[in-house]
Amino acid sequence: MSVEPPAHRAPIIGWDIGGAHVKASLVIDGRVRDVVQWPAPLWQGLSHLDTAIASTRARWPQFGTARHAVTMTAEMTDLFDHREAGVLALAAHLATALGDELRLYAGAAGWASAADAGPAWQSIASANWLATAQLVARRVPDAVLVDVGSTTTDLIPIDAGQPVPAGRSDADRLVSGELVYLGVVRTPLCGLARQIRFDDELANVMNELFATTADVFRLSGELDPAHDQYPPADGGGKDAAATRQRLARMIGRDAREADPAQWRIFAEHWRQAMLDEIGRNLARVSGGADPARPIIGAGCGAFLARALAQRLERPYFAFAELVEAEAQCAAWAGTCAPSVAVALLFAGEAA
Repeated sequence: MSVEPPAHRAPIIGWDIGGAHVKASLVIDGRVRDVVQWPAPLWQGLSHLDTAIASTRARWPQFGTARHAVTMTAEMTDLFDHREAGVLALAAHLATALGDELRLYAGAAGWASAADAGPAWQSIASANWLATAQLVARRVPDAVLVDVGSTTTDLIPIDAGQPVPAGRSDADRLVSGELVYLGVVRTPLCGLARQIRFDDELANVMNELFATTADVFRLSGELDPAHDQYPPADGGGKDAAATRQRLARMIGRDAREADPAQWRIFAEHWRQAMLDEIGRNLARVSGGADPARPIIGAGCGAFLARALAQRLERPYFAFAELVEAEAQCAAWAGTCAPSVAVALLFAGEAA
């Protein structure tokens, strides 16, 4: 099943096929030349994947001569009956779109062709975090990867140059604490806390999809607008006034009941709740490891990884600092770390 990456330096496009976004990184001669992220709600159909691929093809003249390395999490979407069916369907669809020479990242099992996806599906499924951790481990041999994305957070311990997760599947990692289903864009706030403080009172939270974490980090000023690619919960605006109104609904209020400064403080309470939850899981994952080990931050919510490092007084490095990238896409390299990682690993530049 295992297929070795090519030794030559043809352009490599690394793909991270998620359920909500498709991310792609162009690597030439071991250097990240460009990175893109497309919103792609794949639970609505694979036509969104086709659109993302077509947009990438139009963006990069090198597309026609590139080789493709793929990792995925979209097999988890409810478009598919089960994860194995998802891996097989995505592999076949990508082979048609990208060519039979694409390779699927399968972790320790190596690189699989689309034809090999059947026997290798469990190694291929939801392995994007492992690709990032594998690349980080070759740069920083003792660390903890904290990748905070739009939807989830991955906490991966790295020891002696190897990722050492307690679990491999999403199910196992949810048990171990290495997968925390919180992100800085798409997480419904009602799933983050049952109670929240407002104006010195502790209020129960309405169990309704009134607001998401994007509202919190939009109001805090930490969410890059370029990463804010999905419509708000009410389909409304992303300006401060509309954002405050969505947050107010979470506790049965209207935004006009308090001034903007109070709602900014309210957003900070939500931010702290998320930081606390990730921190609790980070403590579980780190266990008895050296507390001086650096935190490597990635994802569009890397600012929370940095905040955790500051809270814990641990060294911090951004994923983008560990790779060679053009200045204009360095920040995106950290945001789309798995797509960068599979491209570099496939190209052999991380060896």
